[in-house]
Amino acid sequence: MIDVTREIATVVSGSGIAAGVVTLFVPHTSAGITINENADPDVTTDMLDWLRRLIPRDAGFRHAEGNSDAHLKSSLVGTSVQVPLVDGRLLLGQWQGIYFCEFDGPRLRQLEVVVS
Repeated sequence: MIDVTREIATVVSGSGIAAGVVTLFVPHTSAGITINENADPDVTTDMLDWLRRLIPRDAGFRHAEGNSDAHLKSSLVGTSVQVPLVDGRLLLGQWQGIYFCEFDGPRLRQLEVVVS
């Protein structure tokens, strides 16, 4: 899980839009995006550990690429989030951060950001 909060805030500040919604979308079937606590790194460790326990890579899936676990994790976490934009800033809670979730990598990935 990669904290991308600062990068998104930079994109938002360069957009010139002061109020609206920021939509983040991951156009991949084995990655995701989520908002969660960014104060304690054990939260992301716990999340990844439990996703691995719930959906182990070697669970005997039929998908030929061998990454069905990543597809399932992506579906559970989700591939998009929206964040309100107020006064040119992301309206996140005090302890919240935005995380790009790589479930089948590392790979070259994209994160689409739409500020409107």
